[in-house]
Amino acid sequence: MELAELEIFRTVVAEGGITRAAERLNRVQSNVTTRIKQLEESIGVPLFVRDRRRMVLTAAGEALLDYAERILDLVQEARAAVAPQSPRGRLRIGSMESAAASRLPAPLAEFHRRWPEVRLELSTGPTEMLVAQVREFKLDAALVAGPFDDPAFDATPLFKEELLLVTPKSHRRVRSPEDVMLDTLIVFEQGCAYRRHAEAWFTAAGVGRRPGRTLELASYHAILACVAAGAGVAVVPRSVIGMQPEPHGFASYSLGKDGRITTYLISRREQHSASFSALRSLLMASV
Repeated sequence: MELAELEIFRTVVAEGGITRAAERLNRVQSNVTTRIKQLEESIGVPLFVRDRRRMVLTAAGEALLDYAERILDLVQEARAAVAPQSPRGRLRIGSMESAAASRLPAPLAEFHRRWPEVRLELSTGPTEMLVAQVREFKLDAALVAGPFDDPAFDATPLFKEELLLVTPKSHRRVRSPEDVMLDTLIVFEQGCAYRRHAEAWFTAAGVGRRPGRTLELASYHAILACVAAGAGVAVVPRSVIGMQPEPHGFASYSLGKDGRITTYLISRREQHSASFSALRSLLMASV
């Protein structure tokens, strides 16, 4: 098993087939096909189920992909440790939806300008999922909501976010959970740290103050549209509300100290690549 074969294997999976992988690797298709066959022969099991249009990983292929990701990332870190160099290679970053929309566009654009050789990959998700993906070597780092205290990770505080309760424009003024008239809380899926803060804010007011129903949606655009339509209330970061065009169809109210949340950049403690260090420095300078 050679590193070149693992890199080709990982690229075929990422690109979904031989043709696009060959283009990305600047190799001829026959060479990519041959190296995949050699890898399968060296392991002794098929890695893909092939049909006319796509290549689907077998169970063995899924298992190997996880190891290939870790092996290739460790090789990159080892090279950077013994021979420091400018950022290059692949860097996989995860982020909460709100931070990706409101906080990352400018620093990521600057990162691409400074280090075009880095293949930066960004994915979004709730905090719990992002933490799990960093732990499982599926992401190199992630922006997550605090508080965060895990000895397996390095955690760099980046900025403070303020959560606001959002209601329809016609709703009465809200000073506490007792003032909320609607019985539906519009949220992201389970695992979202902001959802936990919203539920805790209602629960702290006492039995019976938490909305009886939840409506799960996948974007802040959809959440705010449903609030404006009168479907319920939501808890949304001030930075996201600031991106919405006027006039708003909703009103927003402070949650007080319960709504102030620190966002952290987390990584595994052994993460020392030049690309990650460059991104961390840029993010810290941008806040």
